Amino acid sequence: MDSPPLYLPLLLLTCLLTLWQGAGAQSLFTIDSVTLKLDPSGEVTSGTLMNLNCEVSVSHDQSNPMTHSFNFLRDDVLVYSKNTTESAALHQLNPARAANSGTYKCQVIVQDKSKGSRTHRLTVTGLQTPVLQVTSQILFEGDEVAATCSAPDESGSLLFHFYQDQEKIKQVRAIGNSVGTRLELKHAGDKHLRCYFEITMLPDAGRSNNSNTVKVMVKELFITPVMNILPGKNVIEGDIVEFVCRVVNPPSNVTVFLNKDKRVLKTASISLSHSLRVLAEDSGEYVCKVERGNVQKEAYESIKVKELFSKPVLVMKPREVFETERFTLNCDTDRYSHERINIGDVKYSLYRNQVLLTSGGNYSATAHPSLNGNYSCQAQAQGRGQTKKIFKNSTQIVLKAKVPVSVPLLSVVGGRLILGKPFQLQCQSDNGSLPITYTLLSPHRQAEFRVVRRPWDLALFNITSIHRSSDIHSFSCKAENNPSQPYMESSGDHLRRTATIIEPVSRPVLTLTPKMGDVAEGEDLTLTCTVQRGTPPITYTWYHTKSALPLLSKTTNDMRLSHSFQGVSREHGGGYYCVTNNPSNDSQRSAMVTVGVKLAGWKKGLIAAFCILLTVSLIIIILVKKCLLPFRRERTVELSVKPASTKTDETLRLTHGEVNEAANVTPGVMGRSVWSDHVSGSESDDQTSEETTEVPEPQYTEVHPQEVGPTRAPVKKGTDTVYSEVRNSNQGKTDILFNVH
Repeated sequence: MDSPPLYLPLLLLTCLLTLWQGAGAQSLFTIDSVTLKLDPSGEVTSGTLMNLNCEVSVSHDQSNPMTHSFNFLRDDVLVYSKNTTESAALHQLNPARAANSGTYKCQVIVQDKSKGSRTHRLTVTGLQTPVLQVTSQILFEGDEVAATCSAPDESGSLLFHFYQDQEKIKQVRAIGNSVGTRLELKHAGDKHLRCYFEITMLPDAGRSNNSNTVKVMVKELFITPVMNILPGKNVIEGDIVEFVCRVVNPPSNVTVFLNKDKRVLKTASISLSHSLRVLAEDSGEYVCKVERGNVQKEAYESIKVKELFSKPVLVMKPREVFETERFTLNCDTDRYSHERINIGDVKYSLYRNQVLLTSGGNYSATAHPSLNGNYSCQAQAQGRGQTKKIFKNSTQIVLKAKVPVSVPLLSVVGGRLILGKPFQLQCQSDNGSLPITYTLLSPHRQAEFRVVRRPWDLALFNITSIHRSSDIHSFSCKAENNPSQPYMESSGDHLRRTATIIEPVSRPVLTLTPKMGDVAEGEDLTLTCTVQRGTPPITYTWYHTKSALPLLSKTTNDMRLSHSFQGVSREHGGGYYCVTNNPSNDSQRSAMVTVGVKLAGWKKGLIAAFCILLTVSLIIIILVKKCLLPFRRERTVELSVKPASTKTDETLRLTHGEVNEAANVTPGVMGRSVWSDHVSGSESDDQTSEETTEVPEPQYTEVHPQEVGPTRAPVKKGTDTVYSEVRNSNQGKTDILFNVH
């Protein structure tokens, strides 16, 4: 394998040296300090030369100087910037003005690092005196002059004020340091103009001094309007009148107007003439106005126009007419000019809906809907010496023949009424022109009136109540809208046909079947609810006092309804009542009835049989016990008192003391009773049998007799209880009987 060329290691070494030098080209530096100095400092007067010097100190590892970016800020807004390798930068305010007032700071940027100086406050007092200039110093009154107010050395947004003598006439805001405007000078004479300004953003800076004063001469504008009226100021309708309006020695740019009642009749330059065939309404004041720029001057003249004939008047009789009635129209004038016409020279025409109805001043017809419309009259006449006729129209009359009122209908509001409750009656006619007067009539009350004047009004009458259905037939009403015609009265047929009369239900009566109110278990129970009066349908509802919920609710047309229970039980006992209601919504409740449920017959028989059986059983038990008593007594060991004999160990001996002790013991204390201890006859027999086997034949022992009554007492002997009975015989002997168990 061939060895690499010798230039490759040299190339690699060159690259490494280049990278090391590139890394070393990145300088190391730090900004030590930034200092801002104001000369002079603090507060200065306007026009002073102001130096702002910013110095920076930077430590770095390079031999070449570094570039510094100096930024001068006023109130944090950049006002001047400079890039230099020098360590200081100067910003001059030459001269300083009030707009330069503020807080200054110097910010220095070196590559990617930045540092700012301490802030300094600069206050510039005083404003520059403005200069006022005008384009012309000689004007006519009403002319405008162009004026310019400027403060060349000031900066910022300025507000300029313009004065004429001591009167402020205008105020203008400007972005720059000067403003031009036009000033109107209204009155003649010498005028003195001046101006001053304020800095909008620095209200504390105050206002500037007044500018120079400019004198302007305002000359009076001699324009005098003159108005002539031909042939004169007093004329008659139909005459032609000419109005002439002009200016004496007019200057240039003059305009003339002819006005009446703020309406411009004609306009022209310098002079005008206006002709008019006058009518009575043309009477009044006319104005001749001359205008140049903003200057106006006026002349006034009035004319009076006499009527050739008065405005015609159209009269209809009667003023209100009903259909089928006759009416007349008459047209006439009450004044005319005797100088120009005679009364017969006036001609009349009648119009309906602007269509000629008849030539003449009179018209008569029978009112009918086809003749309804707007009627008017036109009068015309031509005066002597006049070339044209004068036409005048009357005021229109609207003819709408009234409709006679039709027969009214009386009805119940809502269609139904409830006896005993308030309700309303309405009287209404289907046809008839308003207003209509309705009257409610009834033999039992005073007549009531209602006047219906608007289509949406109703003739309603409030009725307190009626208590019988037949009372509704006593009401009637009448309607009238024409005093010259008879009124129309309603009949009771419509009210009887349309009114639904509801009678509230009477108090219901609840009855039971069976009637006694007591029923045996398993039997049927029927609850019947009955009402005497009430308009059907009637709703019947039954309740049991043991529950708040109804047992049953049913609606029917019947006056009574029943509810039955099949096979009642003890739970059906208690109180019952029913509630009735009908469309009157007036519920009625019955009195409460009480139902008692007895035991069923078979249960009574079963109880009786059980009682009889129990009684018979007790009797049998008693009889059986009585029958067994003699049998038991036969087994009792009979003791007799005999002479003393030899005793064995098994013989039962009783001494005289033992007998006495046994005789004195209370029965039932020392042992068990025969009746209580024997559980059954068989057991007793078995025990007796066993005892008979085991007990030896009884031995008799002599006992000394004592005077004691018959006593039966138990004597405990081992595990047996010996019942003893002591008897006294007639022979003076005492017999003691023992019954051993």
